[in-house]
Amino acid sequence: MYRVSAFVPRFAWALLAGAALATLWVNLAPASYYDAVEWRIADLALPGWLAPFPVSLTPMNLLSEGLMALFLFFVGKELREALVVEQGALVGGRALLPLGLVLGGMIGAAGSWLIVSALIETAGEAGFGSGWQVPLGTDVALCFLVGRRVFGPGHPALHLLLLLAIATDILALLVLGLTQPAAGLRLPWLLLPVLATFLAWRFHGRALPAGAPERARRAQRRLWPYLLAGAVSWIGVVAAGLPGALGLLPVIPAITPADRSFGLFAEAEELLHDPMNRLAHALSWPLVGILFLFGLTRGGIDLGAVAPTTLTALAALAIGRPLGMLALGLGLAAALDLRLPQGLSLRDLLAIALIMGLGFTVPVLSLETALPGGAMQEAARLGIALSLLAGPLAILVARRRAGG
Repeated sequence: MYRVSAFVPRFAWALLAGAALATLWVNLAPASYYDAVEWRIADLALPGWLAPFPVSLTPMNLLSEGLMALFLFFVGKELREALVVEQGALVGGRALLPLGLVLGGMIGAAGSWLIVSALIETAGEAGFGSGWQVPLGTDVALCFLVGRRVFGPGHPALHLLLLLAIATDILALLVLGLTQPAAGLRLPWLLLPVLATFLAWRFHGRALPAGAPERARRAQRRLWPYLLAGAVSWIGVVAAGLPGALGLLPVIPAITPADRSFGLFAEAEELLHDPMNRLAHALSWPLVGILFLFGLTRGGIDLGAVAPTTLTALAALAIGRPLGMLALGLGLAAALDLRLPQGLSLRDLLAIALIMGLGFTVPVLSLETALPGGAMQEAARLGIALSLLAGPLAILVARRRAGG
């Protein structure tokens, strides 16, 4: 097993530190906390063809819609390499089992949300099934932090866990954007990221012929065309009504990658100088601060917000997702005669499913769009926070198994 970059656990600890501080703040002085995270920095009067509703810049939406796009880019880079780069984890038939586990987890989470919300009373302003998109995502950094304690740094199960968490988070945000757009879907705007990506690839990112001059190779290593394409892409995604956190993902296929994959978040890639890895390296330290601020602005847990939606969110994440992963993933494996990746056992897969039951970053990002009303959102946020107990539970089970 390759070594995972030290930045991944730093991301997790920064996120937890921000959320812990926010939780302390919101429970001791809630008025000042909400005044701070919802402070209107500026009100933008944008033309109606660009933004149908008034736009207010607050610390909360600057983090969620703007800076978190950098984190999703960092994560999306790994998924792209797993799909297309030589020795990628999802090249060829190796994608079938992970795909079944991801889809099974998302179907299980959404199905559990619908069942539990139908059985217990929810907020009056919520229609049937409101918010089923909330539990679809998980948390890449926190899953890794727990997985490293459960499996150890060199276990192949850690690689599969990272792969599932990355794919789940990106797909969950796509589903959220397509089913609950913030201001109605305006799909023609998606031509902007498509055009930006094509031009960046056509004139800068596509593979050069073997005999290309050194001047052309040096020009291909410049980063500014990708930065420009990323800015244009983000504008198009937001104007289309999709989550701003997805804004940089369309440009990833245009960026020149390394010749081969060294593994998800591999430490060895810090020594590479291709444009894709240079951009990722440049983001590493800023993302520590961004995730701390995200936890601070979005992670404040009101401990008195217990309500039916708390149980709904907790059940969907901690029960529905693991059961869905195992049912569809193992069913697909049996139907297609798929084998587990080398070095993994059924027990490892059970542990992975349990760890995937925790959620934070993407479920919290989904709250404002998928759920009505502040009280219902706070209740769901508490349920999401309680799902983090899946981490200590998985560690405890692993220790008992090792002791036995």
